[in-house]
Amino acid sequence: MRHPDACTAEPAELVTPPDPFAPEAIKRLAARYGSPLLIIDAERIRAGYRRLAAALPGVDLHYALKPLPHGAVIEILRDEGAFFDLATNGEVELVRRAGIAPARCIQTHPIKRDSDIRTALAFGVDTFVADNPDEIRKFVKHRRRASLLIRVAFRSPEAVCDLSRKFGCEPDAVLPLIELAASLGIRVRGLSFHVGSQAGGPAMHVEAIAACAQLLRRAAADGHALGVLDIGGGFPVEYRQAVPSIEEFCAPLRAALRGVPEGIRVIAEPGRFIAAPAAVAVASVMGRAKRAGKWWYYLDDGLYGSYNGRMFDHANYRIDSLRSGDERHPSVLAGPTCDSIDVIDEDIQLPLLHAGDLIVGRTMGAYTWASATEFNLFPKAAVLVVDRGRVICGGDHDDRPT
Repeated sequence: MRHPDACTAEPAELVTPPDPFAPEAIKRLAARYGSPLLIIDAERIRAGYRRLAAALPGVDLHYALKPLPHGAVIEILRDEGAFFDLATNGEVELVRRAGIAPARCIQTHPIKRDSDIRTALAFGVDTFVADNPDEIRKFVKHRRRASLLIRVAFRSPEAVCDLSRKFGCEPDAVLPLIELAASLGIRVRGLSFHVGSQAGGPAMHVEAIAACAQLLRRAAADGHALGVLDIGGGFPVEYRQAVPSIEEFCAPLRAALRGVPEGIRVIAEPGRFIAAPAAVAVASVMGRAKRAGKWWYYLDDGLYGSYNGRMFDHANYRIDSLRSGDERHPSVLAGPTCDSIDVIDEDIQLPLLHAGDLIVGRTMGAYTWASATEFNLFPKAAVLVVDRGRVICGGDHDDRPT
């Protein structure tokens, strides 16, 4: 069985239009490779990275693999000069296979097994994250090789996903943790925070930057010269609701970063902002039934597959059919499994569809394929990576039963 992100397709010219998200291109790809599909556009990956880099000049962007851990995406970003944010042994293996220099990576999971620490160190990663005394003590045996960032919690009511609920210490605990590490001979390199994914606005980032700048000064006054501030990710993308442009969102962050002490290297951990707009999900209608006056359309992808983000990521994707020009009616989109919870949208306006018609979900690169299951043994979507009109990777539905 091939690795799920293996590049198995022979490079092939796309029939025009070269934009893989254009309806005619989607139809041709689905006709050739089947469905369900996740189509990733390499140019959109590059554009997202470059746009964020321009909005945060001087900040080293560590792509967080979690939302879209695909080898081709890693290679595209490698060639853009990106850094990488790793959290698991599997992610270490992905960047190793992509030829990423260990010096361009950090391991950011706040709670780790000793095997996780040893795996990252064996690869060559030497920067880790901790947020409590027990976690710091795990590094005593690795103190000659490893250094730490102390993760600080800043809970944001505006973020869709609160990432400081589970991880991070209170700001008042930072200096005692630095003192503990010093007493154990463990080097603390800096601070990190993550105010939450899909942030509603920049206010909490600004507050966290200011608080960490003050902590960096206090640590220096106590004899602990730190050199890194990790401002996390959470930069928003547009699903069905408008969000600030990344330029508008980052302007207050740039102003706040001017208050960080000189000599501090600032890094960030973008994931969703780069990955989400760069992929569409393509599903086919398997069948239909009229229930209580509505047409129910049963797709070959659903909540247990690419659309799991409807439940776990609180994402409201833009979804439509490729059949146009017909009168639209209130409809229901359901996934393929035998579980009644597997319903994607219970009130969507669609034309009358038939078996084989295509449904497309937009902005579906983040927390979709990455967290999909194969419940009921329906296979996950095959991944296609398209670069300037050529399929460069994927399209392999393996031989598991369907």
